[in-house]
Amino acid sequence: MSSVQRKSVCLLLAFLLVAAGSAIAEESLSAEEFTRLVQTFSEEGGYFFSDNFTSNEDSYLTVVDKMKALGATGGAYIGVGPEQNFTYIAKVRPRIAFIVDIRRQAMIQHLMYKAIFQLSPTRAEFISRLLSRPMKGKVPGPKDPIDDLVAYFSGIPADTRTYTENLAAIRRIIQQDLKFPLSPQDQDSLDYVYRSFRDQGFEIGFDINGMWSRRFGHLPVLREIILQKDLAGKQGNFLASAEDYGFVRDLHQRNRIIPVVGDFAGKKALASIADYLRKNGYFVSVFYASNVEIVLFNYGMDSSSFPAFAENIKRLPTNDRSLLIRSTFSYYGHPQQQPGYALCTMLENISVFLKDYAEGRYRDYQDVIRTHYIR
Repeated sequence: MSSVQRKSVCLLLAFLLVAAGSAIAEESLSAEEFTRLVQTFSEEGGYFFSDNFTSNEDSYLTVVDKMKALGATGGAYIGVGPEQNFTYIAKVRPRIAFIVDIRRQAMIQHLMYKAIFQLSPTRAEFISRLLSRPMKGKVPGPKDPIDDLVAYFSGIPADTRTYTENLAAIRRIIQQDLKFPLSPQDQDSLDYVYRSFRDQGFEIGFDINGMWSRRFGHLPVLREIILQKDLAGKQGNFLASAEDYGFVRDLHQRNRIIPVVGDFAGKKALASIADYLRKNGYFVSVFYASNVEIVLFNYGMDSSSFPAFAENIKRLPTNDRSLLIRSTFSYYGHPQQQPGYALCTMLENISVFLKDYAEGRYRDYQDVIRTHYIR
């Protein structure tokens, strides 16, 4: 065999090994493994002053095209909060995702979402189950625009029988299929969250007696989040296309969207995720921090909170393309604040964030959001 032939054979074998490794990496996690990861990576639940049933970030789509241009795809996704994560997951197309939130109720809500995804092959079925609205008459099809789906379900009232049957099915998937034990408090949380979606429908949102709306301007409700458009006037929510919905649902069905109870400045959750990702050969493509850094710097946390968060980020396996997504309120007057938005969403390379932190550039929250954001 000539040297050229030997080189070709080696290249072919290397390609096959990589392909085989990728195939193994993409296999479903078992229900037992999924539940083990949720339970063993989670910390004790902490306090937050709102329920956060939905995102409050009307600007969440403004960075999607830039993320794509910067090559943020594949790998592992880490995020915080409710359904906006599904849109970012749909755009990033990660191999695995972890959603970390300090509130145990948030983890229960994501288990609820997971069960609804598994029960719902189509977007129409998903909305029907999420809002306890039965499907009657001619239902918009898989290729119909999201506007038609929202209009259709806006005309259908919640149904007690639909709610009761769906809640029983959700509980069955969580407790029997996933083998995830729900404590009495967990059961109460699940009832509370699911009932809130039934009672408020598309008007459910992030609000505390109007306080946030008065201070920061109008914050979106679920209807507006689903129908939100990007800066080019293009709808981008995960429910806006059957393809995006299908990707998120498939990842859920393979038990690869894993909710974890954790503090970004805690000692267990992000550290456990970092060790798992490194051990299994994943790099972080996107870390969605939302506006958690405001809390780490300003709202009654001790002075070690932000350094602890930065050290947790440092532990994660990243590369030069790994991105941090953060959002902030218009109140802070960020240079990239877009007219008409209550919030501003921005990007930063994780490597740049860590370099700036190591050099002591972050004296306060304004330094964090202004120093080296991607323009």
